[in-house]
Amino acid sequence: MTADQMVYHSREFGANPKSKGTQEMKNILAAIAAAAALIAGVAHTHADELTDRAAAGKPIRIGFAHEIPWAYPGDKNEPLGFANAIAVGVLKSMGYTNIEPVVTEWGGLIPGVQAGRFDVITGGMYITGARCKNVSFAEPMGKFGDSFIVKKGNPKGIQTYQDIKQKGATMVTVSGYVNVDAALKEGVPESKIIQVPSPTEVLAAVRAGRADVGAGDDFAMKQLAASAPQEIEATDTAALPDWTNNWVAVAFRKEDKDFLKAYNEAQAKYLGTPEMLEAVGKFQYTKAQLPGDAKTEWACANR
Repeated sequence: MTADQMVYHSREFGANPKSKGTQEMKNILAAIAAAAALIAGVAHTHADELTDRAAAGKPIRIGFAHEIPWAYPGDKNEPLGFANAIAVGVLKSMGYTNIEPVVTEWGGLIPGVQAGRFDVITGGMYITGARCKNVSFAEPMGKFGDSFIVKKGNPKGIQTYQDIKQKGATMVTVSGYVNVDAALKEGVPESKIIQVPSPTEVLAAVRAGRADVGAGDDFAMKQLAASAPQEIEATDTAALPDWTNNWVAVAFRKEDKDFLKAYNEAQAKYLGTPEMLEAVGKFQYTKAQLPGDAKTEWACANR
């Protein structure tokens, strides 16, 4: 109700605007204005939980698994890997330096952020439609392909999921990796897919002969092959079809919309800068991995 409307209604009830009732009306209007300002102020300052947490000076807890070179803990539990380097760099540019690492298994990342055990997943997670239903991804930080590890000399000649299917080979990968869905999509029987908790167990399964091929992102597979060069080699990522390429981003709880928006704005300014490329260089990330024009909305609908 406007002031004129309130004066009009006061006349309806016989009040004289020029009497002391006018002062009472002014007092009422002032009280309404003050209450409105208070409500607006509360609405303005009340943001999502993560924004409030960060504004209060509490640590931003980043969750990741042991995934070299994506994200992994150092000797003092410090966050290493290029996904962590980018996330920490973006947060720093936003003015947040109080960072608390939380290390968990890969399969515990999405449940962990949903349960509030940490605030951001920085583990180098591919954006997929299934994951988009459970968390909110920031815009992509990079584009990556997959590859396999096989015994030295690749005795079964495996380069693609079709090779796995046609040769009746057994594949091992980490539980929760997109490689499970990719293999099933290509017709690999579920009975021929072994799921394990970590990349080291992927390597162990191939070395021991329990699996013919290990599947994962190209960086991780090359890292595993380099750790056992006399026994294991990595396949060529280019042998896999384009649809197996994926985009990586950090992820937040669905509720933390304000913080996500601010993070995206800061990341857009940080990606590709000399500072960022220097920070990720020691973790094998180069300009070739920059995400290009792909957007999270597209990746959620197409991956």
